[in-house]
Amino acid sequence: MDKFLAKTLHGLEDVLEYELKDLGAGSIKKGIRSVSFEGDRDLLYRANYNLRTAMSVLKQLHSFNINKAKDLYRKSLDYPWEDIMGVGQTFSVVPVVNSSLFNHTGYPALVLKDAIVDRFRRKIKRRPDVNPKEPDIVFNCHISERHVNISIDSSLVPLFKRGYRQSGSGAPLNEVLAAGIIMLSQWDKKSPFLDPMCGSGTLAIEAALMARGIPPGKLRKIFGFMNWPDYDHKLFKKVRGEAESKIVPLQTSIYCSDISSRNIRNARANIREAGLEGDIRSSVADFLNTGSKDTEYTIIMNPPYGERMDVTDIERLYSGVGERLKHGFPGSTVWLLSSNNEAIKKIGLKPSEKYILFNGKLEVKLLKYELYKGSKKNRD
Repeated sequence: MDKFLAKTLHGLEDVLEYELKDLGAGSIKKGIRSVSFEGDRDLLYRANYNLRTAMSVLKQLHSFNINKAKDLYRKSLDYPWEDIMGVGQTFSVVPVVNSSLFNHTGYPALVLKDAIVDRFRRKIKRRPDVNPKEPDIVFNCHISERHVNISIDSSLVPLFKRGYRQSGSGAPLNEVLAAGIIMLSQWDKKSPFLDPMCGSGTLAIEAALMARGIPPGKLRKIFGFMNWPDYDHKLFKKVRGEAESKIVPLQTSIYCSDISSRNIRNARANIREAGLEGDIRSSVADFLNTGSKDTEYTIIMNPPYGERMDVTDIERLYSGVGERLKHGFPGSTVWLLSSNNEAIKKIGLKPSEKYILFNGKLEVKLLKYELYKGSKKNRD
């Protein structure tokens, strides 16, 4: 059994662990922004094709301890890199270094590159080229003090790049984060889904993919493991067929809207590229002027955080959002994502659940609001 590491975003480790258990992975162990597991080649292919909350999947190659910086070159030189890649392929090294043995994070990457190239020169008298922009093979060099773990990236292109994003708003939501939010919400895929501030439509698209059982890798053309010497095309075709055999028709309604007609045009382009035109209804609408007292939605929204808005305007917006939720959507369940703690207070509702996540470099809160019909006291 091979050892793998699935990387994710902060706060999504539990969700990724659940996904890996569902795939049948063994020896699962949560880390920080990662989950390690064991499995075979079939599981590796299925993980890349099916995981919604993984950013990439690494396969461990070489693990050892070092006492001084020069040990990295010596011990890396002994590894049979010629069995991992061809001399005609290009490669790059991504360093993740936390060690007092090195003064510069990028230096270990240069050392590992030299070791790989020198190994090829020694064994077959030719060397592969380094290509930091579009490599065929990506190695990950993780050094924690004196322990070195070298892995190969089986995804190559980060898994959040599903292949449907043609257009984006100013700050499109990462697809992995969007999928993670929906999974944290425990949406049952039966209640109507609404994103009333949809931007480029990512939340609605990920919800539709999830509800229909469409694998997130369906539109991707390339995975890193396809460039490996042991790539098994027939096995991957089988993995893909099994995943796509579970696709089902949509059992509910999914809506997305935005006050910006430009955002809706972008969202529609992405929805069309994802093949979900018949599953997602999109419209230009000001959320503060909408409402539905007859339908109980699962609402997931990512309002502006206020980086380019006046303080008074952002607080007025959040106050209006709170009023609209309370009076326009009784019985619905709302999940709101924001980094603006002061603006959140203007919502005027008490959250029943809270998660801390990261949207890019911004720490954000994912808050759950339950919109009771009538007063909560009467409902209890």
